[in-house]
Amino acid sequence: METLTTVLKWIASGGGMIAAIMVSLDIGRKITGWGLVLFAASAVVWVAGAIITKDGALGTQNAVLCAIDLFGAYRYLIRKKADG
Repeated sequence: METLTTVLKWIASGGGMIAAIMVSLDIGRKITGWGLVLFAASAVVWVAGAIITKDGALGTQNAVLCAIDLFGAYRYLIRKKADG
């Protein structure tokens, strides 16, 4: 089980780092939006790892971050940009 947890942590960490680069570059709404999708996916993997290790704080934090990331992805990828 420890190997699975380690693999999940590295996948989540790598996804989070790539997502942070995508968002911070600010090179367009689509790239930023997909960065937020990747952040959400990373958060889901962190939640899975938290469940396995019974780490409630980590799981709760990433569940909330996932919801925030999905809202951001909706704003960048689905909702039309407001005029003005």
